[in-house]
Amino acid sequence: MPRQTSFAKAGDITPQWHHIDAQGQVLGRMATRIATILMGKHRPEYTPHVDTGDFVVVTNAEGIVLTGNKLDQKVRKTFHYYPGGQKVTPYRKVLERHPERLIQEAVARMLPKSRLGRQMLSKLKVYRGAEHPHQAQRPQPLALN
Repeated sequence: MPRQTSFAKAGDITPQWHHIDAQGQVLGRMATRIATILMGKHRPEYTPHVDTGDFVVVTNAEGIVLTGNKLDQKVRKTFHYYPGGQKVTPYRKVLERHPERLIQEAVARMLPKSRLGRQMLSKLKVYRGAEHPHQAQRPQPLALN
């Protein structure tokens, strides 16, 4: 008799906490690794329709690196339904003002566009400096190299 495939249930998974130091990390490569952890694809019990992911704490967000000329050529677009409501901001300005937004948006684009994806994204905690308020959870350092 063949073995049955086991699916994880919502209460069976105990999420772990991971800490990533973004100093000197390439944005896209770091974002793909974070998205994999948030979705839970690094676990053997990964189930697509259940949030099996872990928490990720990212510090030193202002130290991320964009390769090539992306700091000047890539732009962040926001749009409001009023005349002249489109804002185009180069990544260089966003990195100076709100570097945590670059990481959150890069990771959000790699997650599912659904209720489950929004739940996964809520497990991402990004901070500009080296300090974070999640010391009590004892996040394990995660090397991305």
